[in-house]
Amino acid sequence: MPSSPPSLGTENQSPFQVDSKREIVGLLRGLRESKQLISMLINSGSEVFITSILDVDDTSNLIIIDSAPGHLANQRIIDAPRVSFEGLLDKISIQFSSDNVELISFEDRPALQFTIPATMVRLQRREYYRINTPLSTPIRAMVPVKVDTRQETLKLSLVDISCGGIALLDEKKAMDSTIGVIYEHCKLDLPTIGLVDVVLQVRNSQDLILLNGKTNRRLGCQFINMSNNVLASVQRYIMKLERERNAKMTGIR
Repeated sequence: MPSSPPSLGTENQSPFQVDSKREIVGLLRGLRESKQLISMLINSGSEVFITSILDVDDTSNLIIIDSAPGHLANQRIIDAPRVSFEGLLDKISIQFSSDNVELISFEDRPALQFTIPATMVRLQRREYYRINTPLSTPIRAMVPVKVDTRQETLKLSLVDISCGGIALLDEKKAMDSTIGVIYEHCKLDLPTIGLVDVVLQVRNSQDLILLNGKTNRRLGCQFINMSNNVLASVQRYIMKLERERNAKMTGIR
């Protein structure tokens, strides 16, 4: 059974394991066709790289993904005893792992290749429906922090949102990422909805190495003591994103 990324807590994943080769290939192709970014974790999640699937070849039983930036990073991935992957397809977290990653050349550029996994975890957290926020028009969260002796408001981009919380990117690593830290008087700028006031509590943190070699920090934050009015606003925005995504998918077809 694949090892799970550290962000998943202690949930029992056995009911969510996928063993069907056809279904596994279908999920991998879904990640590729929707151009989803995937987290690639080594050393028990202490190093995280962002990648994407370039090709799924079920005839050769191989997956090809983007390589990490730099020879040393790719060497660490190749040398790792196990590499774990996590991506989000619609509202479902897709997780798998490999212990046979190798560096190849694909379409005249470096890439990584490994065998299609025999099992995969498809995990849907039913309590909160998470949806990725649009990359073209990033949603901003305003978070007040103390810098030295002065108060400063950070404007950070959201990665995804649910009725339970948000994931955001702290490129300058200005927030205290200690698990349990609470940030009060935060605001979310939701298009067509407006500014909503929220209290955020840090629940997990990952330092990411992007494809261009730059680093970023992803913080998962839970909403604390959310009012019914704000909850309704967040739900309306999530429904709006869902409608827009469905319309786009219908248009593509």
